[in-house]
Formats: sequence, C-alpha cells, structure tokens
Amino acid sequence: MDADLQDPPELLPKFFEKHNEGYDIVYAQREKRNGESFFKRITAFMFYRVMKYLANIEMPLDVGDFRLIDRKVVDALNSMPERNKFLRGLISWTGYKQFGVTFKRDARHAGVTKYSIKKMFKLAFDGIFSFSHVPLRMATALGFVISGFSFLLVLWILIVRYWLEDVVPGWASLMITISFIGGVQLITLGIIGEYLGRIYDEVKSRPQYLLDKKIGF
Repeated sequence: MDADLQDPPELLPKFFEKHNEGYDIVYAQREKRNGESFFKRITAFMFYRVMKYLANIEMPLDVGDFRLIDRKVVDALNSMPERNKFLRGLISWTGYKQFGVTFKRDARHAGVTKYSIKKMFKLAFDGIFSFSHVPLRMATALGFVISGFSFLLVLWILIVRYWLEDVVPGWASLMITISFIGGVQLITLGIIGEYLGRIYDEVKSRPQYLLDKKIGF
C-alpha cells in the first residue's frame, strides 16, 4: 500500500476478513480517483482497458498495487526469475482465489507524486510486453494487409499503364515491386516475431503450474 494515505488503512480489516474466508488475494479496486490530474485519470483508464484487451490473462480493471496476498502467492512470485516484473499482472497470472474490494481513492495527504510520465509509460510497456504477443503479431497482420493491397494496386497500375496516357516509363513496375516487397518483408518480420515471442516465454521461465495446498506432506 502507498504510504501517502491514498490507499486507506480502513480497508485492511476487510482484506483480512476476506482472507480468512479463503481468498488468497484481496485487492482494492478504485471506483473514483480524487486529487489526480485529468491526464493521469484518462491514461490510467485507457491503460487498464488496453491491457485487458491485449493480455493473455484476466486482470481486474482499475486495480493498483494495494492488496493483501497470501504467503504462497509471495513464494510463487519469488520463484519467477524474470527481472522486469509487472506485479499486478503476475499476481493475477498465479490464478489463486481472488476478491476485489471497491473504494474511492482520496487525494494524497502529503508530498507529491514521484511517478513521472516516463515511469508511467515504462510500467505500461512492461505490462503489455510481459503478457501479450499482440505487438509482435501486428507486423504479420499488417504484412498481409499490405500484400493484399499490393495486388489491388497491381490492377490499378495496369489500368493506368495501358488505358491512360502520360505515364512515366518504369513507374508501374517500380510501384508494384515496392508494394509487394514491403508486404513480404512485414510478413517475414511477423514470422520472426512469432519465434521471438516463444523464445521470450521460455526465457521468462515461469513455472508450468503452482500448488494451491499440500495434503499429507
């Protein structure tokens, strides 16, 4: 929890109550963000929704780091050797039983934010690149779109070449070549990206499964 009282300590008894009911993760979900600029609110709103769309995990919306986590969740996080840990995503990735407590976040009681725009973008990129291959696959999709467009362009260029006058010699072949090769290059980059995504998953070395509880050991 933040130490500037934006994360209210009054929620802690509710956290412990839900933990005693059997929830391994109890998180605080923001209904409202007071005392923050419009830019901060709108970028945070957009980030969580883009993350939910792109990520390959179910991550709750508008949830920061304020939460209670069980010891086994901590052990699971410590077992992951990756360096750029997006904790909000990793905690959801563990799959343990979770519960959200909604609250209205007040303005900080003291001090100023130490989280610059640069740090905000780094956090967003860490989250997206740690849990999504969509940015890599965009090259493949764009490559197919451009290749398809190049075939349509070929038809148009041939029409211009043979039915219109005042066409610069070599223009048709040059345009066909550039558009087609551009599409092929993007498709090739997309294929390379698919391999890179799989290598990245292997390098992260996340466990194949996590234990919920042990009986008889």
